[in-house]
Amino acid sequence: MIMTEGPLVRDLFPDLIAELITCLREEGEEDLAVCALDIRFYGECGCGDDFCQSFYTAERSSGAYGLGYRCVPLLPEKGYLILDVVDGRIMFVEVLHHDELRRSPGAGAESA
Repeated sequence: MIMTEGPLVRDLFPDLIAELITCLREEGEEDLAVCALDIRFYGECGCGDDFCQSFYTAERSSGAYGLGYRCVPLLPEKGYLILDVVDGRIMFVEVLHHDELRRSPGAGAESA
């Protein structure tokens, strides 16, 4: 079976999405908070650092994102959450030093 869309991140990491939405609302990013509920897991960052649990929500860019890009740093209770956003779409979620985040079996596979 070929997956055309990755699983919803809220199904994989419900606590992370709840925290992400809370942080976005605290920063006045209501539009992104609404979008965060429906982001899909596309693939892991792949850097291999043990403190990094970052992931893509869309195909990885081959270079800089270009026009329409902005970085959205957030203030979670623990660790770091930083979003790469292009034209209002969350493309990458940087999750650093967030020990509680555990991947569900099979979550690391990229969509085909």
